[in-house]
Amino acid sequence: MATSLYALSIDAKDPAGLARFWAGVLGWEQADGNELLPDEKTSFRLRFLPSDVAKDRPNQIHLHLTSETPEQQQETVARALELGGRHLDVGQKPEEGHIVLADPEGNEFCVIEAGNNFLKDTAFLGELAGDGSRAVGYFWSKVLDWPLVWDQDDETAVQAPTGGPKVAWGGGPVAPKAPKNRLHLDLVADGDAEAEVERLLALGATRLDSGQEPGAIPMADLDGNEFCILTSTQA
Repeated sequence: MATSLYALSIDAKDPAGLARFWAGVLGWEQADGNELLPDEKTSFRLRFLPSDVAKDRPNQIHLHLTSETPEQQQETVARALELGGRHLDVGQKPEEGHIVLADPEGNEFCVIEAGNNFLKDTAFLGELAGDGSRAVGYFWSKVLDWPLVWDQDDETAVQAPTGGPKVAWGGGPVAPKAPKNRLHLDLVADGDAEAEVERLLALGATRLDSGQEPGAIPMADLDGNEFCILTSTQA
């Protein structure tokens, strides 16, 4: 049984508006009001789901955008600000090269400096940087059948064999979890979805009682972070 990462889904008060922001920043096609199709180096979509829950803490996942040159980094920042983003102070030091921003609904993301070796073989959307344990990195490597490309000092990262964005976890201590994460991963099974659920349960996942949308089986990883097995997807 194989499982693919179909989308990163983001809760939003204005799903269509937030989709427009990210379409403008990333240059991705807006397939409909709430969904973005990826560029040629990225294998998963971005989806924006309606939610009235206020953001009250840093997200468990945030995006890292890459830069080929210092000029491109500044161009990306300027574009994000023009589209409605803002600078964000999370305690970063002046000498650090990355620039921390927030989208119009306060979701954190970073524009990484040119020459970053960790992200040199990725895409413009270079990384989903997560707060999570080493064990959860191992779990997701097995779920997606993606190799570990980093496993050091309690930090882990995986990447598709074909390349593209990395998914990384920063190791312990893990911050207290929100009642529901605003960002979560959506998966599709290449076969029977219930059989895939059983495989993931054997790896340590938990099946949840309820989810946010129909056509999805809600689950949680070893750190309690929600994800879904989609039983129907948009072409």
